[in-house]
Amino acid sequence: MPSPNDILNARILVVDDCSENIDLMLDILRDTGYTNVTATTMPEQVCPLHSEHCYDLILLDLQMPGMNGFQVMKGLKKIEQDGYLPVLALTAQPSFKIAALEAGARDFISKPFDLLEVRKRIHNILEVRLLYKELANYSKRQQELALHDPLTGLPNRRLLEDRIETTFQHASRQHGKAAIMYLDLDGFKNVNDTHGHNCGDEILKIVAHRLVGSSRKEDTVARVGGDEFVIVLGSVSSLADALGPASKLVDRLSEPYQIDDLTLNLSTSIGIAIYPDDADTVEALINAADGALYRAKRAGKNRYCHATSLAVDAVPPCAITRG
Repeated sequence: MPSPNDILNARILVVDDCSENIDLMLDILRDTGYTNVTATTMPEQVCPLHSEHCYDLILLDLQMPGMNGFQVMKGLKKIEQDGYLPVLALTAQPSFKIAALEAGARDFISKPFDLLEVRKRIHNILEVRLLYKELANYSKRQQELALHDPLTGLPNRRLLEDRIETTFQHASRQHGKAAIMYLDLDGFKNVNDTHGHNCGDEILKIVAHRLVGSSRKEDTVARVGGDEFVIVLGSVSSLADALGPASKLVDRLSEPYQIDDLTLNLSTSIGIAIYPDDADTVEALINAADGALYRAKRAGKNRYCHATSLAVDAVPPCAITRG
């Protein structure tokens, strides 16, 4: 629930063509303790102002020259895509009350103002508005958690598959290609067994940071489980466009890992698959890259392998194990 301070700090806009009415409402609000209150006598400014400031409450006079309150609410509906219009209508016309609610207002206040009524209705609508925003934010956080790995913050497999599908569609429209690099850490299980899962988790977070830092902004880096990661490359013209980044990742992930006073050395193996050359569906391309990953491991680890190469030796010399 919103706290009393949350309510008193809510962003409020007063809209009335009569400056005396505005002064009266501002006095009521400030005397009550509201701290973030602004006003305008120009109804055409309401929508631009709300787009910029996202008010928690708009106290809106319905009868104004040039542009009335109903027209303002029509414009506000285009901004509030979720359907919650934070409007408290101000009117001296009893017939306008129901019409205001039908137009999307949350409530109304009758003119001339009754002080107790004004304070109570404003408090109630702000309480509901802020609670609505809390629930919307909670729902958004839950959705983010459902699509992202909680340890590294990277997209999880569910979001990854959607990103791959989008990349495929873009590649098809551009008559281009896309690539998947499927990788895991060589000997990671030994890290968990020897130094504990907390150390392993720190390693995974460092790996995620290195992968993101070594990728383009338009690429997707995802964690699909354990020490397995997938990178989706768009705008690929040939296999060579994936081999270069794979070689760099082999080098980057071979750099020492410093966990407190412990220094660990790990390597990575990478499998590469190209769309549409190696497969033309999301699942098939992931499987092709996964298969190439295990071929790279069987060939000695610390290297990359393309899905349809006849042998790992077909990969350029830079992929062969160092030292």
